[in-house]
Amino acid sequence: MEKTQRMLNPDAPLPLSCEIELTPAFHDIDPLEIVWHGHYVKYLECARSALMDQFAYNYRQMRDSGYAWPIIELHLKYLRPVKLGQRIKIRAQITEWQSRLKIDYLISDALSGQKINQASSIQVAVEIASGEMQFLCPPILWQSLGVHAE
Repeated sequence: MEKTQRMLNPDAPLPLSCEIELTPAFHDIDPLEIVWHGHYVKYLECARSALMDQFAYNYRQMRDSGYAWPIIELHLKYLRPVKLGQRIKIRAQITEWQSRLKIDYLISDALSGQKINQASSIQVAVEIASGEMQFLCPPILWQSLGVHAE
């Protein structure tokens, strides 16, 4: 729906968030029939990737623009487990973009909306040619997001 609005009004900025749904695969489940804690990172990455795809600035475009964007911090707070067969929503939202790219995440039950996990990741721009970390995000990120320096 958000992408349709963008096509109707190409000057309207996309929201800095994205939501995906998934049902964890059987191989993500541990003997207690809940998702093993390490797999949550994979689900966050799926949402982060969908979010950055909507701005056409995901890993390939980042590399092509001359920057790597490693994750330097990752925080997760587990509120309740995801169970075998449970459908979940993962919302990713960009909350900082000036000196670093911060994305906040919320995993919730797709049916009830009950919170399951809250997380955040921080990425920094590293110039590929020099290997130097950038203390301000490069303008290509702001252009891709349709935002301005604050």
